[in-house]
Amino acid sequence: MPLISNKGIQMPSSPIRKLVPFAESAKKRGVNVFHLNIGQPDIKTPQIALDAVKNNTIKTLSYARSEGSEEYRKKLTHYYKKHQIEVSQEDIVVTTGGSEALLFTIGSITDPGDEIIIPEPFYANYNGFSVASGVKVVPVISKIEDNFALPKIEDFEKLITKKTKAILICNPGNPTGYLYSKEELEQLKQIVIKHDLFLIADEVYREFTYDNLEHTSILSLNGLEEHAIVIDSVSKRYSMCGARIGCIVSKNTSFIETSIKFAQARLSPPTYALLASEAALDTPQIYFDDVKAEYVTRRDTLITELQKIEGVKVTKPKGAFYCVVELPVKDTDDFAQWILEKFNYNNETIMMAPASGFYSTEQEGKNQVRIAYVLKKEDLISAVKILREALKVYNS
Repeated sequence: MPLISNKGIQMPSSPIRKLVPFAESAKKRGVNVFHLNIGQPDIKTPQIALDAVKNNTIKTLSYARSEGSEEYRKKLTHYYKKHQIEVSQEDIVVTTGGSEALLFTIGSITDPGDEIIIPEPFYANYNGFSVASGVKVVPVISKIEDNFALPKIEDFEKLITKKTKAILICNPGNPTGYLYSKEELEQLKQIVIKHDLFLIADEVYREFTYDNLEHTSILSLNGLEEHAIVIDSVSKRYSMCGARIGCIVSKNTSFIETSIKFAQARLSPPTYALLASEAALDTPQIYFDDVKAEYVTRRDTLITELQKIEGVKVTKPKGAFYCVVELPVKDTDDFAQWILEKFNYNNETIMMAPASGFYSTEQEGKNQVRIAYVLKKEDLISAVKILREALKVYNS
């Protein structure tokens, strides 16, 4: 029998999706499942984006440009300008989701055996993209006790080797909801300049910042022009996860030219999705104001309810719509599967993402889960009640 590649064997399962079969089985048994595992907002997609697809006059659905249509990229520059980011359309490569943006980025700046330093816990697919590219993730651990703030710069510095090519952050963070301050980004700026590294920032949750805090893009930092690479996407911003449109933004022309070659190899991003994404850029500010207010209510509801459970530890996220929760169990992989397979409360149960999949350090996050507060307030209250009752049974 032909053998599977070592790379394929090492490819990690998604902690967000690997329990789907157990959730589907629960549903077939008639159990209602509250999905806390995945960042799929229930917010409506802007009608202007849906209408752009519905009312178009396209006769032939042809290829788009590999780097994305000129109209969309030019319109994106106006969007970024509103966020104090000055870029040209030549600084942008449109991708099939933020995932492809990450794959193109890693492919453009690393060779097999190279290293990328990432504060953990981190978005689980960073692991998968790195394995797919033959790149080693070097973790620097952030702690729940510190609200998952940026680890000390000395912790980064002692991990840098000749094989280090980049530092990768998510801001605001998935799975932690942490929002890096401008001062923290300035610290990272100094270290990547000193060691001539790239600084990659996944900024797909830029709009979702709370408590009167503002997002700072690495592209707005002076002196970082040759080092900064931003990963972006329409998925969460406009509740358009299914559109699969993202982009890479950088003022480093060599990097952009290289990433375009990867874009050419996959031909083009999807034409209809480009139309919808271009139209979505005209979404009025009131849409984001309302969405932010809704997420603040959901966040506050979730945190308040979780804090009522003895033995549970949780920080208050400042951005995105996730939090990492420490539970009074030894292995949340086992607990998350058990709660789907063997437990229900009033014929309802919950699906969570075990947090060990958001770490690359062995045994880290074993007693943590990631919860996405993308459900309505009433559903979050019900979900936490189920969690509380499940913990009583599981630990008895």
